Amino acid sequence: MKKTQAPLSEVLITALAPTIWGSTYFVTTSFLPHGYPLTVAFLRALPAGLLLLAIVRQLPQGIWWLRAFVLGGLNFSFFWAMLFVSAYRLPGGVAATVGAIQPLIVILLSRIFLGRPIHAVAVGAGVVGMTGVALLVLTPNAALDPIGVAAGIAGAVSMAFGTVLTRRWVPPVSNLAFTAWQLTAGGILLAPVAFFVEPTLPVPTAANVLGIAYLGLIGAAFTYLLWFRGLARIEPSAAASLGFLSPVTATFIGWLALGQSLTPAQIFGFAMVLASVWLSQRTMSVRPTRPDASPEPASRPA
Repeated sequence: MKKTQAPLSEVLITALAPTIWGSTYFVTTSFLPHGYPLTVAFLRALPAGLLLLAIVRQLPQGIWWLRAFVLGGLNFSFFWAMLFVSAYRLPGGVAATVGAIQPLIVILLSRIFLGRPIHAVAVGAGVVGMTGVALLVLTPNAALDPIGVAAGIAGAVSMAFGTVLTRRWVPPVSNLAFTAWQLTAGGILLAPVAFFVEPTLPVPTAANVLGIAYLGLIGAAFTYLLWFRGLARIEPSAAASLGFLSPVTATFIGWLALGQSLTPAQIFGFAMVLASVWLSQRTMSVRPTRPDASPEPASRPA
C-alpha cells in the first residue's frame, strides 16, 4: 500500500499527549507530597488502567499477556522509574536535554525492527530539536551526574523501544483496550517497587487527591489513549519528535504560572523545537496498521 503523508489532524491530536505531559512537573511540585515518585507513578498508572479495563471489559489473550507487560514495563514502569532517578540526580534542564535523545533512538530502532529508512532530514530534525530543548531548559550552572545521565539515557531507550514495539505489535483489540492493558500492567509492575523502596504515603490532602486524579485521568489515561492512537497512524519517528513539546509546555507554564522569565536564548530554543517538529512531520508518512485505524474492514471466512 502506498504511503501518504500524515494528516495534520492526526498530528495535532497526537501532539496533545506530550503537550499535556509538560504539565506534569508543575502538578507534581504544586499538588503532590515530595519524596514519593514511584508511589505517585504507581497511583498514576494502575487506577487509570483499571478504570479503562472496567470500561472495555476485555483482557489479553495468549501472547498478549506477555506483550502487555513488556510494553507496560517499557512505556511506564521502567521509563517512569528512570525518569524520576534522572530528575532527582540532575537539574531539570539537564534531565530534559538527555531525554530529548529519544527521537534519534526511535529512528535507529525503526530501521532495525520496522525496516524504515533513515532519512538524513529526520536525523537533522532530531539534532535541531535536542539543541532547541537545551537552549530552552539548560542553565549556565547545570551540573552532570553520571548516574543521573545514565538513568536519563536508559529512560529514553525504554520509551523508544516501547514506541517502536507498540507500532510493530498490532493488537487485535481497540486502542482503548490496548491502553488499558499497558497502564494496568505498568502499574502492577510498579507496585512492589514502590512498596519496598519508598516509605508509606501520608494521608493525602485534598490537593494531593486532585493532583493524583489529574495525573491519572488526564496525564495517563487520556494522553496515552491519544498517544497509542497516534502511533497506529503516524510513523514512530514522527510521533517521537512530538515529545519535544513537553519541555516547551513546562517552560511556558513556568513563565505563565510561576512568574519565570524567558531569555532570548529560550525563545530561540522554542523556535528551534517547533522547526524540528515541523521538519519531522514533513519527512515522515503514515500507514494505518491496526484494525481500528484501517479504512477497510478485514475479510472474514464464511
